[in-house]
Amino acid sequence: MYTRKGDQGDTSLYGSRRVRKDDPRVEAYGTIDELNSLLGVVISGTTKGELQAPLKEIQNLLFIAGGDAATELGSAQQVPRISAADTKCVEEMTDSLLARLPPLRNFILPGGSPSGAMLHLARAVCRRAERKLVAAGRAEGMNPELLPFFNRLSSYLFNLSRWENSSAGKDEEVWKPGRR
Repeated sequence: MYTRKGDQGDTSLYGSRRVRKDDPRVEAYGTIDELNSLLGVVISGTTKGELQAPLKEIQNLLFIAGGDAATELGSAQQVPRISAADTKCVEEMTDSLLARLPPLRNFILPGGSPSGAMLHLARAVCRRAERKLVAAGRAEGMNPELLPFFNRLSSYLFNLSRWENSSAGKDEEVWKPGRR
């Protein structure tokens, strides 16, 4: 399917307003889509239900977040929005992981198992989505719950990468300052 409507470099927000494809809001929801796709790669590379199920739950929340970011506040379009309850859900998922992980006392290098390394990459993309949301929010009103949600999500993805590496028998590599 194609419409040719974006051939000149503009697109529609959810609703009727058209903006340039490099608009901060489009950059934000595009990065959310990228994160969601990356989590799909992680899911496709594992058979572990303990990893797939929570990531599919996160993917569903990312669809809500993407639609939320693509819809102006006060729009006539009624869309689901990320809520404090969604942020709390991610916090609880993180708390569950932290209860099963040893305390972290050092910075660690991203890597480990293939899935663990991809989750480290997902965390970095999540942080970029958060930065894009900050920029979009500065340009125009955004749902204020999006920032805490993505902040918690990046923590969750970091700890999920640690859990995945631990499950795969991969030790965390501690970063050593000054080592070249």
